[in-house]
Amino acid sequence: MANFFPRWSNWLPLKILVCAGVTVTALTAATWYYATPKYTRVGYEPIQPNPFPHDIHVQQLGMDCRYCHSFVDVAAHSNIPDTQTCMACHSQVQKDNPKLEPVRVSWKTGAPVEWVQIHRTPDFTYYNHAAHVNRGISCHSCHGQVNEMRVVHHDQPHSMAWCLDCHRNPENHLRPNDQVYNLDWKPGDVNPAEFVAKYGQPKDAKEDFSKKQKLTQQEIGQTLKERWNIQPPLNCQGCHR
Repeated sequence: MANFFPRWSNWLPLKILVCAGVTVTALTAATWYYATPKYTRVGYEPIQPNPFPHDIHVQQLGMDCRYCHSFVDVAAHSNIPDTQTCMACHSQVQKDNPKLEPVRVSWKTGAPVEWVQIHRTPDFTYYNHAAHVNRGISCHSCHGQVNEMRVVHHDQPHSMAWCLDCHRNPENHLRPNDQVYNLDWKPGDVNPAEFVAKYGQPKDAKEDFSKKQKLTQQEIGQTLKERWNIQPPLNCQGCHR
């Protein structure tokens, strides 16, 4: 009697088992890598050639982010400060501090300090810093509480899903423009009457915001979202141009 199944079908269970094993292994490996800080870089804290304590410069000395990152509000890319920026202060302040030797060498030789870049957007992704900070997105939303960091680390994953969460609900992060570089700002700092006088309130608000004691982040964010007509792109072309 002839075989009911062809001869090649004898190998079918083994082929299915091998394919299933490869698929499970690939999915496990992908999850193991792409869903962990190794890929998202959260917590990445490289050793810099010259220590720069942000907490001292911002908290104690009151320096604004834009003094060093001077292009952040006018260009797509935020610049890493050059030696001239450092020496504008340190040619007089702590000019003999041994920790500043790499900066002094750079100043004398003209060779730039080889800072280790912590935050870097992939080449296949378009991100405009100026477009974000000029419309109420603070440095804090992407970089964390940098003003309290002795050594700067990668605070947020900066993954596509993370970016889309903000694009879908920008009201969770928007703040008044004059508070973008104040990393200690909280929604409770806003005076409701002054805020409403300047920005108004959402068209579907059921109560008068100016008479409230405090405003929530969502109330502030929704107001600014409507005021500035913020409609972040959710399609691929928004970031992959």
